[in-house]
Amino acid sequence: RRRRDDILTTIRLGYSNARIEAFNNKIKVTIRMAHGFRNTDNPIAMIKLRYSGPPIHLPTPIL
Repeated sequence: RRRRDDILTTIRLGYSNARIEAFNNKIKVTIRMAHGFRNTDNPIAMIKLRYSGPPIHLPTPIL
């Protein structure tokens, strides 16, 4: 009941955090693969190399 208005607004506008969660999971998997790198710049470069595609486009609200 507390979040009823927020939930209905989310459904009406079509917003979802699924894309962000998926991207976050990909980064976590890459960090697990990079375990043991001595330099912290290397995992960051690995993430940028693997996932530097087109920007994530969030859905536009339907009014």
